[in-house]
Amino acid sequence: MNIANITLDTLAPSWLPEQLEASILRLDKLDPNISGNKWFKLKYNLEAARSEGRQHILTFGGAYSNHIAATAAACREAGFRCTGIIRGERPPVLSHTLQTAQDMGMQLEFISREAYRDSRLSFENRPDTYIIPEGGHNAAGARGCEEILSLLPTARFTHILCAVGTGTTLAGLINSAAATQTVTGIPVLKGAGYLEAEVQALLRPGQTSHWQLLHDFHGGGYAKVKPALIDFINTFFAETGIPTDIIYTGKLVKAFRELIHQRYFADNSKVLLIHTGGLQGNLSLPPGVLSL
Repeated sequence: MNIANITLDTLAPSWLPEQLEASILRLDKLDPNISGNKWFKLKYNLEAARSEGRQHILTFGGAYSNHIAATAAACREAGFRCTGIIRGERPPVLSHTLQTAQDMGMQLEFISREAYRDSRLSFENRPDTYIIPEGGHNAAGARGCEEILSLLPTARFTHILCAVGTGTTLAGLINSAAATQTVTGIPVLKGAGYLEAEVQALLRPGQTSHWQLLHDFHGGGYAKVKPALIDFINTFFAETGIPTDIIYTGKLVKAFRELIHQRYFADNSKVLLIHTGGLQGNLSLPPGVLSL
């Protein structure tokens, strides 16, 4: 993993007003397979598995899960056997994500959506197995994400914005942000009111940064891709040269633009966006839809 690949890029799209400063932390550059925040969520989980003498990693996700693809790649690199418990019946043709994970050595096991809800309990007694929750959502995952803000100089920013799935990355950012910084999460799931409690459960005692979740920018729900989002991603790439994905960072940057239009940020605010990677998810679209 080459941390030196990560850059802090200044943002200057046409819709950014002069009185705001914005940059984006390009975690997507970290690795082509273990992209973005995924490595940080896996890092200490894999260390724990090795310290406990476990040789097998078991984790969970859906057919288009960035976490599944990244875990397969990380386990191959680290020398672990791995199994992905996949939500839903096995399709006649695997998604690009699942095919990639399988090609990297992950054993795929498909279970019904009903059984998936209680799947962790049923797999806890497998011998030699270390279980990583869906999306790397545990204390070890949050601990890894606490390192993100220290990768490059980020202390000058007044606001930190991040897309939210499980809330693990957001919790790590909150734990490591300065007391003067506001950390804002943009959930990509519809009706995700439970996320406040999920994030709170991973916060360290005594953390002092202000944080909040803004639930109005999911664009219809998880993996819902509307034409307006596609247009925005393509236009943003044409203006900046920065690729975003249809699940997380595309919605994040679009939300940032809408918040600007709502006058959410005070003049002279300095805003840091976290690019959490996941560009492999774009391969679920037909060729030519995105111009990245």
